[in-house]
Amino acid sequence: MSETLEFQAETRQLLQLMVHSIYSNKDIFLRELISNASDALDKLRLESLVNKELDVDTSDLHIQLEIDKDQRTLTVRDNGIGMSHDDVVSLIGTIAKSGTAELLKQLRESAEQTQRAELIGQFGVGFYSTFMVADRVTLVTRRAGESQGTRWESAGEGTYEIETLDEAPQGTAVTLHLKPEDSEDQLFDYTAEWKVREIVKKYSDFIAWPIRLVSGETKDEGEQKEGEQAAPAPLNSMKALWARPRSEVAQEEYNEFYKHVSHDWTDPLETIHMKGEGTFEYEALLFIPARAPFDLFMRDGHRGVQLYVKRVFIMDDCEALTPRYLRFVKGVVDAHDLSLNISREILQQDRQIQVVQRRLVKKVLSTLKDLPAERYATFWNEFGRALKEGLLDDADNRETLLDLLRLPSTHSPDEPTSLRDYVERMKEGQTDIYFMTGESRATVEHSPHLEAFLAKGYEVLILTDPVDEVWVEQVSQYDGKNLQSVAKGQVDLGAEDVPEERTEEFAPLLSWLTTALEADVKEVRLSTRLTTSAACIVGDAHDITPTLEKMYRAMGQEMPHTKRILELNPGHPLVTGLRDAFTADSTAPALTETAELLYGMALLAEGGELADPSRFTRLLADRLARSL
Repeated sequence: MSETLEFQAETRQLLQLMVHSIYSNKDIFLRELISNASDALDKLRLESLVNKELDVDTSDLHIQLEIDKDQRTLTVRDNGIGMSHDDVVSLIGTIAKSGTAELLKQLRESAEQTQRAELIGQFGVGFYSTFMVADRVTLVTRRAGESQGTRWESAGEGTYEIETLDEAPQGTAVTLHLKPEDSEDQLFDYTAEWKVREIVKKYSDFIAWPIRLVSGETKDEGEQKEGEQAAPAPLNSMKALWARPRSEVAQEEYNEFYKHVSHDWTDPLETIHMKGEGTFEYEALLFIPARAPFDLFMRDGHRGVQLYVKRVFIMDDCEALTPRYLRFVKGVVDAHDLSLNISREILQQDRQIQVVQRRLVKKVLSTLKDLPAERYATFWNEFGRALKEGLLDDADNRETLLDLLRLPSTHSPDEPTSLRDYVERMKEGQTDIYFMTGESRATVEHSPHLEAFLAKGYEVLILTDPVDEVWVEQVSQYDGKNLQSVAKGQVDLGAEDVPEERTEEFAPLLSWLTTALEADVKEVRLSTRLTTSAACIVGDAHDITPTLEKMYRAMGQEMPHTKRILELNPGHPLVTGLRDAFTADSTAPALTETAELLYGMALLAEGGELADPSRFTRLLADRLARSL
């Protein structure tokens, strides 16, 4: 019985983009289908190794391309793992990926067709590319080990038809009912055998399974040649790129292999081809992408490279081979000495795998260090936030990671700086590397904490990523220089301390203010870091920041409120006026209100949140009204 179902709303929108040909190079639809078929064959071979009860024939696993010129169809068929009825609905009828909403938002905001194509490619929705070249797509599949199959069909509009079949070959066959040829729109005749051969050679030559072509032309030739084998010769060489010497592999081949393993449509930023010899032999072919995937910072995002054992696919996303902060690295590791049915849990504890991981990490980091400045800037813009996580998790490579940091600073409004360059620009007598964390560059730049530093020409790093709040708590030094927050502790900028007589004349006011504001601050003192603002709030040297405190609470951790220090500028008219008013009448009710306003102003100036905004605005309005 056939039933008609609606696509998920997000899927419909993506299909419309595909139907209206957002991508100029439509040939890639075949690469995507072949890649999916290859994955299905990998999964069947692995399942047959692990599950001995699965009764399947794996003697001739292959991908077959079938051309029918009369019907104008192209079919991509595999005898791999196949899909169940529920698999078809969840994998094709729904895009159940994190980040779908964000993807669609960016697609709507992208005016350029090329931008839209890159976004689609980043998201990895290869199956839908079939609607660039087909008016209608039919899929017939049966999961290995199941008796019934499923037929799915759609014209790429709002609905699809799905029905259960009593009989179907094991695996998946995708049949494209092709649109008419349109050379102006780069829509070629995909029933032409030469075109299909060209696409396979260009994009899928490295696929490990034989890709065979069956067409009217091929069948005619077969009838003319006696003794020819029943299976036509593969279109692809089936050579594993990682097993070939680098000198024999063109960059274009690497690029296409990267697109196969990553489902990204753009070329990689860098390719790493390495070989490990000795007690544990392995080959690795790794790629650093040029663009971050949508799920880079999502909890359920993909991470890890593919693991093979002696050319046999073992698992996708092998987390044991790369640490979490390098989750953007894609590629393949082929180990020679592992069991074919090794589990993820065993891999996490395997000492040889841990050695391989350490070697891969060092190679990736050294490759990043050697990238030309312009290409490294591209990498940092896409993956810098993830790389910073390594400062928390990878103590062994911390020094290298610190060298790889590129951080905004007051030195330039546009160009981030390395810590090495910061140190080289340090003023004579400067012993610390100064930084400030905050929600945005504008918030930090307008913070009163920076006033004396900017006035004296000291450079300050501007750290606005959430992870910055955490790693600066754990990394205390770089190149023998302390990392010092401008919003914590006492600062020594080479200026004279506040004169003793001035400290004495403010002492009664400071003592009273400490008592009046004891719910919010632990001390009120005079400041050497302010030049134009009346007040600022600072933390003790080892206090956690308010932002970090808020982050911990958001994660469900109980955190006691950390009281901070209110610093006053003894040269500001508001502060001297408050001192004079307190000296004249220390019991005046307006003094307490002024103290609250002073504290609230300091809190707002650093981008903080008032505990009671309505009270603050009421006090401010009353005070302004009395002054008119």
